[in-house]
Amino acid sequence: MSRIQHILEKAEREGTALRTSRLGGNGSSAAAVAEASIAPTPVAPMPIAPPPPMVAAPPPAPMPPTASAAVPVAAEIPSPPSVVEAPPIVPGAPPPHVAAVVPGAIENFTTRLNPLLVAGLAPKSLVAEQYRQLRTRLAHAENGHTLRTVIVTSPQKGEGKSLTSANLALTMAQELQRHVVIVEADLRKPSLEHLFGLPPGPGLAEFLIGAVELNDVMRFLPDHNLTVITAGTAPTNPAELLGSTAMRRLLDQLRTRFDRVILDTPPVLPLADVAVLAPMVDGALLVVRAGVTPKPAIENALRGFDSSRLIGIVLNESGQEANYRYDTKH
Repeated sequence: MSRIQHILEKAEREGTALRTSRLGGNGSSAAAVAEASIAPTPVAPMPIAPPPPMVAAPPPAPMPPTASAAVPVAAEIPSPPSVVEAPPIVPGAPPPHVAAVVPGAIENFTTRLNPLLVAGLAPKSLVAEQYRQLRTRLAHAENGHTLRTVIVTSPQKGEGKSLTSANLALTMAQELQRHVVIVEADLRKPSLEHLFGLPPGPGLAEFLIGAVELNDVMRFLPDHNLTVITAGTAPTNPAELLGSTAMRRLLDQLRTRFDRVILDTPPVLPLADVAVLAPMVDGALLVVRAGVTPKPAIENALRGFDSSRLIGIVLNESGQEANYRYDTKH
């Protein structure tokens, strides 16, 4: 834990410096940069020098990566947009944009991604490059232990875990011959329909209660080679559904069909959702805001689920200067 504490203390100082620079400037928002460290739990990895800081992403507000060893990654990620509630779903009705749906077939969707999903909209940008570095860190963290199913969570709300989940999934899906699915396991305040520009439809909740088949809730985005399973209609018993046998069976099925399964989950505190999901997956990423998330909240979050599953901590807004640029001449 000493390595994590060192990273958090450093990020807290940088987060304070970032907020001070914003107040002392001429009203312009300074570019926020995150620092990330990913390392396998059982083996202490060799430290790797961090890359130079980078240029900030298009929209304001940040959010990216760090963890239990010391392999820093710089990245800027904007804060998540406000969640738009979907209208109620009529059981058995097809999505409104579909003229005809073949029963049992996985439907293709052409969507308009939210501007904050830079990994899909600007894959050559410096911000997207940071997600690729995070993807690489995860691959290195496997170290003989497959990380096929990974949950992305945070100590509390507003840390940026949904944007991290979505951008990381998009980045993983860009790898050749990779099959990636992102599952919205946040049944309380879902946001993936909004982020991916998807119409309302049945999702994880409907599948877990047995109302629909798996293919009915899988939405394939051919432009991004990514499959999305949204939350669906908000249930009254989310923790019980996530801890059910049906959820275990779902993860087993997804493991056989996909190379990577990313689960966007609710915050750890004060809910039980992550605690019931953690034993079912191969690893977990914890997203925190440097200099904003209180250390006690981080420590309580680590106690709130099986921390042996922790792959890394994603530090958002670590406050590095965003002045790095690398150009190639053709």
